Amino acid sequence: MWNFLFKMIGTELNKAVKHLKAGELVGIPTETVYGLAANGLDVNAVLKIFEAKERPFFDPLILHVNNLEKVNVLILSFDLRLKKLADAFWPGPLTLLLPKNQLVPDIVTSGLNQVAIRIPNHPLTLSLLEQLNFPLAAPSANPFGYISPTTALHVNKQLGEKVAYILDGGACEIGLESTIVGVEEGKVCVYRLGGLSIEQLEAVVGEVTLKVNLSGDPKAPGQLKSHYAPTKPLFLGDLEKLFNQHRGKKLICLCFGEPPPFKDRVRILNLSPNCDLQEAAKNLFGFLRQADELDGDVIIAQNLPMLGLGLAINDRLKRAAVN
Repeated sequence: MWNFLFKMIGTELNKAVKHLKAGELVGIPTETVYGLAANGLDVNAVLKIFEAKERPFFDPLILHVNNLEKVNVLILSFDLRLKKLADAFWPGPLTLLLPKNQLVPDIVTSGLNQVAIRIPNHPLTLSLLEQLNFPLAAPSANPFGYISPTTALHVNKQLGEKVAYILDGGACEIGLESTIVGVEEGKVCVYRLGGLSIEQLEAVVGEVTLKVNLSGDPKAPGQLKSHYAPTKPLFLGDLEKLFNQHRGKKLICLCFGEPPPFKDRVRILNLSPNCDLQEAAKNLFGFLRQADELDGDVIIAQNLPMLGLGLAINDRLKRAAVN
């Protein structure tokens, strides 16, 4: 087993380049989560992403590049406000929805006329992208609908047999997917909350409009109603009420700040004892994964403050919860 892991996980860029040029799948690190990458201009390679993740074809993918010149090759135009955001936050946890040109296969955008693009902020992946003459389509490297991976071992555990190689860039710094922004009816819109806060966006372009839908017909990645979910049922709300509703069951409690009064009667995973939203974001997917693997029947979780990264964390919890 360990010999298998050694061959499969590493930091050898030449291996990753070789596999990607051959149309194979590679796990890549970013500052947000690990991605399942393939040549974004090769329809057959992109098809392997959907097959490996068992992802529906109506859910579009994000293309990753390492500079603005490579972005311009893929699009028809660049709204000046979105360009300002790119200048301010790339490389970083920002994805932009831009009008695609004929180079971008329809399978990447699920037939939509806009493509999601970003420049990730991870030195290993930026070095990888620099060696490639094509963008990488790379959704999160997990089975569709499950918790996003934040380490190379998470990727190996979930998709190991389906990838040719996994670049190990350590634990993800942010731990939440990128914020997705576009323009609709003349307004700058946020389609997915993520590692870049609304406040940071508005400091650059002024007021933005939230279009974060729980949708079965997504306009951007990460808009599906059920997503990021553990296999155990997760309930979101007031912790004391949830504790009383599920008495008699083995409970795992995901909390933030002060632990609940019943802390001695459940297994506690505290996203941030010091109420640090950045720490909570970094811990979220790892703790959800840990909760799913612990001995227990039900996960209960509370909403975090609705500011900064708290909006994105609550969005993920809502999509992961029992509806």
